[in-house]
Amino acid sequence: MDTPNSRERILGRLRASAPAAANIGAVEALDARIDTHFTQRRAQAQKSLAQNVQQFKQMLEAVHGEVFCASADAWPAEVARRLAAAGVRRLLLDTSSAEGAALVGALPSAVEALPYARPIEAWKSELFETIDAGFTVARSGLAATGTLIVVPDANAPRTVSLAPPLHVALIHARTLHADLHAAVAAERWRDGMPTNLVMISGPSKTSDIQQTTAYGAHGPRALWVVVVTDDEADNQAGNPSEAGAAQ
Repeated sequence: MDTPNSRERILGRLRASAPAAANIGAVEALDARIDTHFTQRRAQAQKSLAQNVQQFKQMLEAVHGEVFCASADAWPAEVARRLAAAGVRRLLLDTSSAEGAALVGALPSAVEALPYARPIEAWKSELFETIDAGFTVARSGLAATGTLIVVPDANAPRTVSLAPPLHVALIHARTLHADLHAAVAAERWRDGMPTNLVMISGPSKTSDIQQTTAYGAHGPRALWVVVVTDDEADNQAGNPSEAGAAQ
């Protein structure tokens, strides 16, 4: 039972175990060494944005993700075409976002766009039984591991990328970081991480005791990722522009 006295005792123990100033200095020194290590490693690799995109694509495809590049003008029509070809009839997405509105405008009449506008208790059966795909926009990504960094909110909660059998994610090439350390530094996570940050590195999969892999057991069984590039000519050549500069 939680009482004011028990709560104060717990907080008191936490305060008593707080690191001393000397320990804080040691932690800061260790942080500096880690920063130096990763910064030097990235400088030696000297990867361009195009190389980061290629690595991101290779890593995701290695775990059964499907990745394709498209220009800022072309991606809505390309995603809409793929959705229709896959037989998607009901798509869950944030229609108030710029990317969501662009995709809605490109969808054929056979694909219905649905916003997440009701509490899950009000439409749980419909959500899990009739929604074919969910569309989200990633905040950023990690080239080294083929990882999407998604920050759910009220208009696009975690359920959008978790419940439907197909998750379609959009990521802007310029938001790709070389690795997790680069993302933490560039996005200043130290100053305040989002309360609900999700990292996605492929479709849902699990293995039984015989190591037989099954997809879709705990989430979407398929993941499509469209990487939006800034230069249509580079996209057509399969080599996204380097103009965005490596992270």
